[in-house]
Amino acid sequence: MSNSRTDVLALGNAIVDVIASAEEDFLAKHDLAKGAMMLIDEARAEALYAAMGPGKVISGGSAANTIAGLASFGGKGAFIGKVKADELGKLYRHDLTSLGVSFDTAFATEGPATARSFIIVTPDGERTMNTYLGACQGLTVGDVDAKAVESADIIYLEGYLWDPPAAKEAFRKASEIAHKAGGRVAITLSDSFCVDRYRDEFLGLIRNRMVDIVFANEHELKSLYQTADFETALAALRAENILAAVTRSEKGALAVTPDGIVVEPVFPVERIVDSTGAGDLFAAGFLFGLTSGREVRDALRLGALAAAEIISHVGARPDVNLKVLAGNEGLL
Repeated sequence: MSNSRTDVLALGNAIVDVIASAEEDFLAKHDLAKGAMMLIDEARAEALYAAMGPGKVISGGSAANTIAGLASFGGKGAFIGKVKADELGKLYRHDLTSLGVSFDTAFATEGPATARSFIIVTPDGERTMNTYLGACQGLTVGDVDAKAVESADIIYLEGYLWDPPAAKEAFRKASEIAHKAGGRVAITLSDSFCVDRYRDEFLGLIRNRMVDIVFANEHELKSLYQTADFETALAALRAENILAAVTRSEKGALAVTPDGIVVEPVFPVERIVDSTGAGDLFAAGFLFGLTSGREVRDALRLGALAAAEIISHVGARPDVNLKVLAGNEGLL
């Protein structure tokens, strides 16, 4: 990996998305929790794939989607994640590097296949994810390139990858290296079920200042502070005295800063086609705003713009150049 400066280096699950549309009764028939991300084994993955209709195959993974969005804005991104040296793994690497993202993590040569997520999109645009993690759980401390971490302005950690103990240690190492080099560390809480599993550890990362920036949606935030009331959760977050960005679907997004709360509405869209990746692309715009020296309000606007673009079509990677789109909106 080059020693030149990087805006954002992400550590996350390298997952190939298989996206298909289905009616609500498909979810009930296959006992799927609507709107959630559930981890499945290989046998369940094969059964779901056989039951799904025609699918669109796209390289995905939450943090990788964010880095792809950052690159579309014109930012310089890098990614650390694990794929196997199989057909999907090679496709994944090609897809990401073709966007200008640096992705030099060594292929896994043995063990489970490249990860894949089966995403069911219902007519309301809501996505239900069932993920076979496979090779991406093989990320270890040895995959953390110290020079790459030192050269990044912000390290972005994906909460979904908090499950494997070795990946957790890789996160901690990256955070330590980044802070010693004067960089910042961000984490996305990823999913309310993920927060339920690791609430105390995520709070520890915040309170021990292993992370400097937090991304969450309102459901994840309420889970973090174990309350059904958003305002109560928001007050608890403010008390942490940390920079945070919180998305609220059609209610827009807000940033919590040491100086107060900044609120921005959504960008209007004609129709929500697929909400897959909305939070990932919001993070892309917000991070691009931060690393390009913009005010928090402008970072929120860039995040809202990217989220609006991504929910207007199937898939979690931009269909248009976000730099051009933001320029047309007067944001760049």
